Parts: sequence; structure tokens; C-alpha cells
Amino acid sequence: MSRSREDHPTQITIGFAAPDDGGASVALARLHGDVRRPESLVRVGFRCRPLLALHGRDVAYIAVEAVAAELLRRGLRSAAFSVADADLVADLAGRRAVPASLTIPYVRLRCTLNRFAAVSVEAGDEGSLRDLTARARAEVCLSIAA
Repeated sequence: MSRSREDHPTQITIGFAAPDDGGASVALARLHGDVRRPESLVRVGFRCRPLLALHGRDVAYIAVEAVAAELLRRGLRSAAFSVADADLVADLAGRRAVPASLTIPYVRLRCTLNRFAAVSVEAGDEGSLRDLTARARAEVCLSIAA
């Protein structure tokens, strides 16, 4: 019996950045193993006013949710996300309580991820994540300067 390539989840590495004032934010997602293309880069804009007490944790939730929603819109049904935020990974694994200020972003992210036929979220490779994050930060900085 043959298996379709869709049985193997598309590997998605996400880097993101958001300005402190809640302006235009960006997430960059590198897709590996997509059934339509061997590798591609997806840019997703989103808005987020980071809460300083969360040290960017809220931005991670909103960025991953924005990327996941865009990929679902494009027809992707099986995904393995890699992110730099180990707290987000632990939260989704259900290992601890989520701070009250993350309740709504957590629920939104969970609902979006549940729309995939198969999905995982793991801590990713530092090098690849660093590159995408640096590119996202550069875009955000250029947007602020413009």
C-alpha cells in the first residue's frame, strides 16, 4: 500500500518579531517538505502589543497562530512547527498552567492547531530560528523607520 506525501507533515520553522508599540509585526515561516514545493518561505503580518512582563511569550503565541491560520488557508493539513520559545512548547504539551494574560492567545492558538489533521509544536534548531528571527526583526525595524 502506498502512502501519500501528506502522511508526512510539512516541517515549518518560524521566526518572528513585533515592535514594542504594537505596530506591524511579522512572522517568517520556512516550509520544508511541502507536497507542492520542496522549500518555501511564507511571510505573515500580524499585530501584537507585547506585554513586557511576558518577555515575548505572548508574541510567540500570536505569531504561531497567524502562521498556522495562513497555512490552513493555503490548504496545508499536516504540520510540524519548530519555534524558539520553549515556554510555548511546554504550555502546549500541557505541562503547566498558563498565565492569565495568555489565556485568550492560548485558546486561539489551540483552536487553530486543532484544525490540522496532524500537528506538532517543538523547540527548533537554533541556527535556522536565529536566521528567520533576524530577518523578521530587520523587517520590523525597517517598517518603524519608514
